[in-house]
Amino acid sequence: MALKVKAIEKKIKFTKDENDPGVWRYVMSPELYTPLTQAKVIKEAALRSGVSRGVMQACWDAAGEVIKAWATEGHSVALPGLGTMRFGLRSKAVEDVNKVKAGLITSRRIIFTPSVDLKDELANTAVQITCYDRNGDEVRRVTSTDDETVEDNEGTNENENQNTGGSSNTNGTNGGGTNTGGGTGTVTPSNGGGDNNGDNGGDNGGGDPGDVN
Repeated sequence: MALKVKAIEKKIKFTKDENDPGVWRYVMSPELYTPLTQAKVIKEAALRSGVSRGVMQACWDAAGEVIKAWATEGHSVALPGLGTMRFGLRSKAVEDVNKVKAGLITSRRIIFTPSVDLKDELANTAVQITCYDRNGDEVRRVTSTDDETVEDNEGTNENENQNTGGSSNTNGTNGGGTNTGGGTGTVTPSNGGGDNNGDNGGDNGGGDPGDVN
């Protein structure tokens, strides 16, 4: 098994100047398969466990209800074999305690933290990169190796992701673009730079709502 990735040559601009010619870079993104339905997952789980599909469906539904109930009560709930799930939120920060109110909450979040086993499995999975030029033509295929770093949305530098635009950003991802690095050989390393690379840019500082978890 391998993770499939597309590296597409795109023009990236680092300023809002209309005269900025920009630069061409290969930008990588995951190539996702067709979403699997719940029925297919239950059928496969029933085959692997040796129980009937009806029993597996009942267990699936019961587990889902328990996880939903406990998570909405504020618990961090274990997802067997996967990790934990809990709810968080984004909100604006205020200096005056008298201004604290529910209206400061800008969004509610579902936060998933993968288990060590799941992260190890992902780290040990090969990555196959297919490169496309600016015309959409396939120009290269490569099996890439990397440092096998696996990130999760809990963040590792909680105290370093503070916003300065009147909002707090705790346990978030640091925005502003990330280096996604192309493969090897002629593939030019790409710079996220706000070109919808992965999850970057969504949690930028400077006024965006922060995460309060």
